Amino acid sequence: MSYKVTRKNEAVKYEAPGHFDVRTTRLHNPAEVNGGTIVHGLSHFLPGGGANVAPANFEMIYYIISGEMTVELYDDNDNMEKVVLHAGDSVHFGKGTKRGCLNTGTESAQMMTIMIKPQA
Repeated sequence: MSYKVTRKNEAVKYEAPGHFDVRTTRLHNPAEVNGGTIVHGLSHFLPGGGANVAPANFEMIYYIISGEMTVELYDDNDNMEKVVLHAGDSVHFGKGTKRGCLNTGTESAQMMTIMIKPQA
């Protein structure tokens, strides 16, 4: 199949390791469209919710739909930079980049995630 439509009520809930006070849902998996490479998710973080610092398993993009998220990004020398992202902002990071995030706002935040898996 060369396309897949996912309705909002068809999102699959899952537990994301290292995440807390969040509802994570998967919208698209690589195997669903021509053996693709993209994982697409939508996360709903409560105030104070986030993800512990860990290296990215894949190339990734975070896009903030609503609310705000503070993202910790680490360079190759382990220097950390904190960036506050608001609705409409995004961040891209490569495979292996250490990152963490925290909803530092006062309302729930919605964050779209796109993970690009390497082709086999």
